[in-house]
Amino acid sequence: MPEEKFKLVYSTDKLISLKERPAGNSVKPTLNPAHQKVIVRHDRKRRGGKSVTVIEGLQISIKDREALLKELKAGLGAGGTVKDTSLEIQGDHCDALIAALTKLGYRPKRSGG
Repeated sequence: MPEEKFKLVYSTDKLISLKERPAGNSVKPTLNPAHQKVIVRHDRKRRGGKSVTVIEGLQISIKDREALLKELKAGLGAGGTVKDTSLEIQGDHCDALIAALTKLGYRPKRSGG
């Protein structure tokens, strides 16, 4: 659609170009890793008995989240994925992940038993 004809729904007759629009997919500025509330937990629910370790609370961009996941998977020799705002790594690796995240400057806490 040409930029001249682009209008917002429910606008007040004010034309807003694409350059002036606020970005909808922007991520909050990243916090210092030491100030983030990172939770590491072991989970088996809705996975057919398979266990995964879930890391929640990381406030970093999607690109950085994927790079961190790749680094953690390589260090553990396990698979994993990014789900919504959390990282899932196959297997029970809570202690190893807490140690790795601490080395990176995060202050992770273990959740659950």
